[in-house]
Amino acid sequence: MIISTLIIQWTQFYFNSQNGIKVVLVNPFHVKRSKELDDNTQTKSDIKDPKTIAMLVKDGRYTEPNIPEGIYAEMRVAMNIYERLQKQLNVLKNQIINWLDMYFPEFLEVFSDWEGKVALLTLKEMPLPCDVVENEVEGIIEYWRDKVDRRAVSRRRAMDLVEAAKRSIGKKEGRKLARQEIKYLLSQYELLKKQIEEIEAEMAELLREVPNGEELLKIKGVGVKTAVGFISEVGDIKRYEDARQIQKLAGLNIVENSSGKYKGQTCISKRGRGRLRSSLFKAMITIVAKNEEFKQLHRYYTTRENNPLKKKQSLIALCCKLIRVFYAILKKGVKYDGNKMLSDIKREALARTA
Repeated sequence: MIISTLIIQWTQFYFNSQNGIKVVLVNPFHVKRSKELDDNTQTKSDIKDPKTIAMLVKDGRYTEPNIPEGIYAEMRVAMNIYERLQKQLNVLKNQIINWLDMYFPEFLEVFSDWEGKVALLTLKEMPLPCDVVENEVEGIIEYWRDKVDRRAVSRRRAMDLVEAAKRSIGKKEGRKLARQEIKYLLSQYELLKKQIEEIEAEMAELLREVPNGEELLKIKGVGVKTAVGFISEVGDIKRYEDARQIQKLAGLNIVENSSGKYKGQTCISKRGRGRLRSSLFKAMITIVAKNEEFKQLHRYYTTRENNPLKKKQSLIALCCKLIRVFYAILKKGVKYDGNKMLSDIKREALARTA
């Protein structure tokens, strides 16, 4: 028995697999739904659960885990690292904004983005309002000119910064450790940015090793993160006979509840790999904005006369189309063709003229 939520169980799985012992995975949700079949109670115990799991395995109601190997395992690890670093970076950004709100809330009135080069330099050298006032306009300009391109130096901005510092309502107690705190936060920020750049370079290198992997980047709006994220979740594309298998793996297959004359609304199952579904949806938002073919399809799906979709439904439909495009490129080695993408619109136009 493998419990998918425990790391130690997966190490046992790897050991058994390497020694020729077949290991299968029983969905915990299936166990929960099946535990009432024998005694008609929802009791959960360490005695009852193994019996229920054994019954499901006996009936063949299990799955064989898709454990990536080789380059696909490297991609899975790379994506795990990337997402963990991104989460840490988001937490750190919120901490820096919180620090600014506490000690120098007017800073963001002068710099709309604290991550800009000049803004970061200013935070490192003169983070507190009293530091800005002490350096005065000329001192600030001189410091900026020593560190950045002269074209990025603005006297007006330096004057606005000094004025903002003079009228600042920021906290004035604990300045010594406040300077130390922002110093630590900024050093962690720079380290995380550097690590993210390094892992992104590793991901790009890994993508080159996948057959037809770089062809995915020829689709406008698809970047390395999207391509590697898809492949890392799906694994070797040769394992799949049809793109609909990947659609189901992502939990994007359509389900409905119907009975007799009642016909329920259709929706996606949301079963499967949530990270694959999430990455496809996030990627589609960017693709629709940048890719003309997907943009036209999105417009068509949401405005057609027969069964127009809501915007979110259209994005889900386009995610399924993107899966089919990725599948064709990776499995068959075909080139991306924007005209084929618009076949749905063309068929509708032909139907109207017929």
